[in-house]
Amino acid sequence: MTHTLILYSTVDGQTRKICERIKTRCEAAGEQVTLADIAGAEALLATADKVLVGASIRYGKHRPALFEFAAKHAALLGNKINGFFTVNVVARKSEKNTPQTNPYMQKFLRLSAWQPQQLGVFAGKIDYPRYGLFDRTMIRFIMWITKGPTDIKGTFEFTDWDKVDSFADAFAARKAP
Repeated sequence: MTHTLILYSTVDGQTRKICERIKTRCEAAGEQVTLADIAGAEALLATADKVLVGASIRYGKHRPALFEFAAKHAALLGNKINGFFTVNVVARKSEKNTPQTNPYMQKFLRLSAWQPQQLGVFAGKIDYPRYGLFDRTMIRFIMWITKGPTDIKGTFEFTDWDKVDSFADAFAARKAP
C-alpha cells in the first residue's frame, strides 16, 4: 500500500481544509494517508512514498517554515513522488489561478531549493469576522485595491472544490516507476 504524507502550512485553516479533502480522495484511491502540519513533519518523511505540501499566502508571502522545509529536504523530496500547491485569494481571478500565471507559485519556484513534480493553485477564503482588527483592516484594504469583497461582516470562500478534486485524483494516480 502506498503511504502518502500530506503536509500543510496554514494561517487561518483553509489550506488544512483543502488538504483534508485531498486526503479523502487519496484514501478513496487506496492510499494510506497521514496529514500533518509542516512544522512537525520531519519524523514522518522517511516512511512516506509520496509527499504533498500545501501552503497559504498571507500578505504576499508563504510562511518561512515552508522555505526552511524545502531547503532542508529538497533531495529527499526529489526522490519521492511529490507535489506542491499554494492557496491564495489572488487565485480567485481566472488569469492568476494556474501554476504558470499565479505570482505566488512563480515566486515559490524561484526561491525554493525544491522543485515539485506536480503543482497546483487554489483560491482561498476571506473570513472577515474571524480576523483581528489589524488583519481585517489590511485584508479589506488589499481587497479594495484588487476589487475584491470588502464587507467586513462577510465570509467569502473562493475555493473551487472540483479543481481540488481533480488535482487530488491526479496526485493519487501518480505511482512510482
